[in-house]
Amino acid sequence: MASPFIELNVGGRVIKVTNPDKVYFPDIGATKRELVEYYVSVGEGALRALKDRPTYLKRHPDGVQSEAIYQKRIPPRHPDWLETVTIRFPSGRTADALRVTEVAAIAYCANLGTIDFHPWPTRADDVEHPDELRIDLDPQPGTDFDDARETAFAVLEVLDELGMRGFPKTSGTRGIHINVRIERRWSFTEVRQSAIGLAREVERRRPDLTTTAWWKEERGEKVFIDYNQNARDRTIASAYSVRARPYAPVSTPVTWQELADVNPRDFDIRTVPPRFAELGDVHKEIDDRAFSIEPLLEWYAKDERGDMPYPPNYPKMPGEPKRVQPSKARPSGADDEAG
Repeated sequence: MASPFIELNVGGRVIKVTNPDKVYFPDIGATKRELVEYYVSVGEGALRALKDRPTYLKRHPDGVQSEAIYQKRIPPRHPDWLETVTIRFPSGRTADALRVTEVAAIAYCANLGTIDFHPWPTRADDVEHPDELRIDLDPQPGTDFDDARETAFAVLEVLDELGMRGFPKTSGTRGIHINVRIERRWSFTEVRQSAIGLAREVERRRPDLTTTAWWKEERGEKVFIDYNQNARDRTIASAYSVRARPYAPVSTPVTWQELADVNPRDFDIRTVPPRFAELGDVHKEIDDRAFSIEPLLEWYAKDERGDMPYPPNYPKMPGEPKRVQPSKARPSGADDEAG
């Protein structure tokens, strides 16, 4: 008979793992126990990516084939040592989100069926000023990881010219994320504007490969640089997050040298722990220096196109262009003609 639970010692805390033999990832037969033990094995790196950040949980309590529960608020019943932080949504409403302060918190949430961890780009002591610029490279239909890789090196060229250091990781699916530590001097709006400035510069240099078009019908077979991942309340899977796929891929930090020929399918819940044991966290220097985004804001300010659309669930933002799909937009003056 399968054990109803096991107990793990994680940093001096006892974490109960219920239904440890339940298969969570059917393609490789990986269990819930393996998920929790995975996060403990890469705990130093996972904690570096999540430490003191408001964090959302993407839970699949019955494995990846079950419907996801995207949880922004911390579960009402939780250990008293689990910490929280109050955040404000674009609507103005507030909520208490998980604040990750130790590896045991990650293991506890993994036992709740959390597969992906989605942190804010801010720290708990100042949730209004991001310390991370997130560059999300999203291959569109007709493109693949190789196209995202080529785009990443175009981004690297721009960052190098600005004297900024980016840290790349696989998204765990087809894309690439590049994180840049930034000084905590700017609002979400300004950081998003800096992301637009960077994305437009990469698009200017590589119009054959990249696009900043928000509307899918305008993107074509290119890599979309998703500037909106820097808007308030938008998150991406953290470094070392497992992704909810049957083969248990992992969003894995890599060096720029590795990125040149890496295959994202090589990184999963079983291959990343031995890699981590050998190499440690290859992004361990990410907090060593924070950069100014002033050059990116200058690029944004000089561009006559101004702002770009926000996601559809956001209230209308100051300076935002008309938020309507181009193919559905009325021609200018249509209302007058109809009258």
